[in-house]
Amino acid sequence: MADSPAKPAKKDKPKRQTEAERKAMLDYHRTMYGPTSGEHRAVVKKVDWGAPYLQHPKFLALVEAFRHGKSFEFSVTDKGRTYAVSAEGGHLRFGGAVVFYSRAINKYESSLLMDRSEALRFQEVESFAHLALAVVRSFPELGPVRLRVSNKEFWWDGERLEAGIAAQGPNLLIGDFRHAAPKEKKG
Repeated sequence: MADSPAKPAKKDKPKRQTEAERKAMLDYHRTMYGPTSGEHRAVVKKVDWGAPYLQHPKFLALVEAFRHGKSFEFSVTDKGRTYAVSAEGGHLRFGGAVVFYSRAINKYESSLLMDRSEALRFQEVESFAHLALAVVRSFPELGPVRLRVSNKEFWWDGERLEAGIAAQGPNLLIGDFRHAAPKEKKG
């Protein structure tokens, strides 16, 4: 039998880059030279907090009932869970808990207050974050909106909402609003 020709020795393949090495190399290049032409930075999605509620007829009826101390209720579904939103007298409830309430100052004005501990309880719920900012935005006499949402956390004037609970308590005065227009005297 004829001997088969000997196979040539295999060439050593260059070592392939591991995922960690590749990531380290790309990070180095990005820091030294900036992003490549094909890379696009992720566009930050700007959310207009409260906008879904501001023009909705049920929300407008809820705010009107809250201003005048009447009752109104509707429900909201968020990620498979249903929450009841209601106004009863001077209280605005979300999921059965009083989140906003008003205290009368005089015959025509009331103060809008927020229960911080209840707001913190629901801050992970997106529909509540929209509702809270819509309530504050629906009172133009309160001035610029000082309540913000960032990374599913509430902020009040650049400070986390929970930061003031220990020093000031759970009640947060948002501002004063007119609940009834003064009636003109006939004369």
